[in-house]
Amino acid sequence: MPEKKNRKRLKPIAALPSLMTLLNAVCGFTAINFAARGLENPHELFIQKPELTFFAAAAIMIFLGMIADALDGRLARMAQTTSSFGGQLDSMSDMLTFGAAPAILMLWMVESSISEIRLATPVFGTPTGKLLWLTAALYISCCALRLARFNVQNELDESAHMDFEGLPSPAAAGVLASLVLLLSDISSPGVTSLGVKIIIYSLPCIAVICGLLMVSQVPYRHVVNHLIRGAKPFNDFVKLVFVILLLFWKLKWTLAACFLFFAFSGAIRWIWQKYIRKSPASLGEDHLASEQDVEI
Repeated sequence: MPEKKNRKRLKPIAALPSLMTLLNAVCGFTAINFAARGLENPHELFIQKPELTFFAAAAIMIFLGMIADALDGRLARMAQTTSSFGGQLDSMSDMLTFGAAPAILMLWMVESSISEIRLATPVFGTPTGKLLWLTAALYISCCALRLARFNVQNELDESAHMDFEGLPSPAAAGVLASLVLLLSDISSPGVTSLGVKIIIYSLPCIAVICGLLMVSQVPYRHVVNHLIRGAKPFNDFVKLVFVILLLFWKLKWTLAACFLFFAFSGAIRWIWQKYIRKSPASLGEDHLASEQDVEI
């Protein structure tokens, strides 16, 4: 009889961080469920007072998943229980909450909106429907590639989690979710304002850009780790207080502005530094090379 191979035994699992990671996945699943309800009736309210549509509720569930995702890693590192199992579970939950959920939310939100204002018929068989589906599929594919690359390059040391290569998937999901939340705030039944149309038609384009940024090599800072670790300059503290006050004043507008700024400022800064502005070292090398040419 063939001998049984010894399987690698699973190490003990940290209960609280793993439960927090599963909560992240449940938030993503609930967001998809709410988005489906919104597709059936875009103006059906999830809560009467304050008025909250199912699309807006789906966006809020993505943000709740974002909070759970930030807490699970923090709890695991505080308890010194980081493991490969936790990393794999985290990536699968992220794929659901920050990959599938925002893509489906964007797709169904745009479909219901452009059908309502009679600008197009977003059926899958039409060119518009195919383009929207391909946009969502591209976003999900880029998110999967981003998470797979992160798993390969990931290190358990917390010092390795201060910066990212490519736009983090929670930030990309936050861009789409914040715009959906903003759209639900400025739109109402029978209203087709210019701002509503701009957000509706920009959502697929922004989803493509966020997807490409996730698989890019653009460096991004880990905002949470940079905020909570070490002392910060006084100017940074003032900026933080200012953002918090704006969140209390105009929550949805501030969320959309912050996520858009984070996503696009990193890309603009990277393009500026790599292709437009020459570093002092490169300028020195060019000057040295010119002097050598003169001597020759």
